[in-house]
Amino acid sequence: MATSSTVSSQEALERAERNFKKKEMQAREASKAMAEYEARLRAEREKTARLRALREAKEAADAAARAAAKAAGDGGAKGTVRKPAKKRMLAAAGAK
Repeated sequence: MATSSTVSSQEALERAERNFKKKEMQAREASKAMAEYEARLRAEREKTARLRALREAKEAADAAARAAAKAAGDGGAKGTVRKPAKKRMLAAAGAK
């Protein structure tokens, strides 16, 4: 027959083994979670850098277009200013 010290010793060993396996699993999950977190952080930084580069390129292109328009003499206007239709018709009739 098994004595109570043998049974409690066996139970303690099994409990220690379960706790060890639980801690091992938690450590693996923590490592995996940290890797996923770092990957998301790296992807976010790369996306931010890409979007910043696109924005800066657009701003530079817009500034160059404004400078070219100003150098061409239109003062940076986006389009020609037109008189309302009624005034154009009266002006055209008066010119004849």
